[in-house]
Amino acid sequence: MIAIENGKIVTPNGVITGKTLWLDNDRIAAIGACDSVPSKTINAHGRYILPGMIDVHSDKIEQFVFPRPTARFSFELALKECEKELLQLGITTIYHSFSLYSDELLGKSPLRTKESVLEMAELIADIQNRSHLIHHRFHLRLEIDNVDAFEIAKDMIQRHLIQEISFMDHTPGQGQYRDLEIYRETVDKYHGMENEGKTFEEVLEHHRNKKILSMEQLQELADLAHQNHITVASHDDDTVEKLQLNRQLGVDISEFPITEEVAKAAHEMGFYTIAGAPNILLGGSHSGNMSAAQAIQNQSVDILCSDYFPQALLHSLFVMCDKYGQTLPDMVNKVSLNPAKAMGIDKDYGSIEVGKKADLVIADILDGYPVVTHVLVDGQTTSRVEYRGHSI
Repeated sequence: MIAIENGKIVTPNGVITGKTLWLDNDRIAAIGACDSVPSKTINAHGRYILPGMIDVHSDKIEQFVFPRPTARFSFELALKECEKELLQLGITTIYHSFSLYSDELLGKSPLRTKESVLEMAELIADIQNRSHLIHHRFHLRLEIDNVDAFEIAKDMIQRHLIQEISFMDHTPGQGQYRDLEIYRETVDKYHGMENEGKTFEEVLEHHRNKKILSMEQLQELADLAHQNHITVASHDDDTVEKLQLNRQLGVDISEFPITEEVAKAAHEMGFYTIAGAPNILLGGSHSGNMSAAQAIQNQSVDILCSDYFPQALLHSLFVMCDKYGQTLPDMVNKVSLNPAKAMGIDKDYGSIEVGKKADLVIADILDGYPVVTHVLVDGQTTSRVEYRGHSI
């Protein structure tokens, strides 16, 4: 038995002080009194004890594979190094997001090919049976104009290589790129027109004439995913009509709704709504869309993900509490319990409750910023951080 004492235990409904958290192997055994004698005691020194964070949308792994455009490291080395960083940030379960695009207008990446996506998915499936620091999961992002990806996605679902699938539509004039000028600027930044050898008018003409997956194909993928206990998400919803179509498909999550009106409608229709934590730190969307902070205050967002910057998750919790008056339990739920519910793993993960897995984070505030001091995964002390001049 492990005893964690002198901490502020953040549960789904409040913060508990003056009680000891007891762990038995990989499970939470008790909060408070326990007859056992601990084999190990961790003194939290008044710091916060949080459930390990669950990040359901992150492409951070790409930066470890390609730290420079000309330097490519093996997927396994990248995964091993990525999990070290995620662990120090308090993320104990990660859904690595890999995209299947049909063109390179929004970024040229050899990681977004069929071969790379399959290689990473198979590695993540394999590594769960080996030594690993955190729980790795695979999130397949499927662009609906990649008609060749239909059979690939079916195969990956049937082989149990996917734990989440999202349908994306980056066609200009709707979704994230309702404003064509923002789309033009984004494509320019990615050098997309150079990659494709097209003018902007030719790019728009390409999108007007391209083939896309049919509703019947999307329905088949959604049904197959649910039969295999896989969560289905939509991406960049911008109208209530699109939400209604998604509900017919059986979609579970609305990722990054474009406006707060759509986010509120998605929440009221029973979708889990997701916003990016970097949006909070930046003071708004990098593409001019919904403010995550405002939507949270209006109770339109259920889940925060890191998107591309995992450091933002922990910071965003305290920013929302300190700057916008949100409660810590409510904010912690957005990075732990709510994503666990959306992924169907809340029986074991996502909150500090008796019987659940002991994935835990001890965090402190140092010089005004949150820092992780200890991380436990499956009840094992996986990480302990030391800061020079400040004993934690």
